[in-house]
Amino acid sequence: MGLLDNLLGGKLGQIEAAAAPALISQVLARTNLGDLQGLVSQLQQGGLGSQVQSWLGNGANQPVTPDQIRSALGNERVQELAQHFGVSPDAALKLLSEHLPGVVDQASSGGTLSAS
Repeated sequence: MGLLDNLLGGKLGQIEAAAAPALISQVLARTNLGDLQGLVSQLQQGGLGSQVQSWLGNGANQPVTPDQIRSALGNERVQELAQHFGVSPDAALKLLSEHLPGVVDQASSGGTLSAS
């Protein structure tokens, strides 16, 4: 059973927004991205700089699609994240696209991420 399954009590579905930051941080710690800053840097390098900047700033958060995240991270990294989430790559991408803007927004202050 994957980490996401454990948090959901075995029911794969919508996670609560409050659980998303901890879940994403736990998964990132198991990858070579290391933490939220590593993921944000990879997304910026992968062409999502304007979206990431909106999440870090004080204005509205721009949305990001699962396909944009896949393109920025690459299939190998998406597979790795999905494996650690314990879900399919599509489900991992959906989770990230739904929750990452808010997670980064909550973890940032003045345009930079807080230390985890």
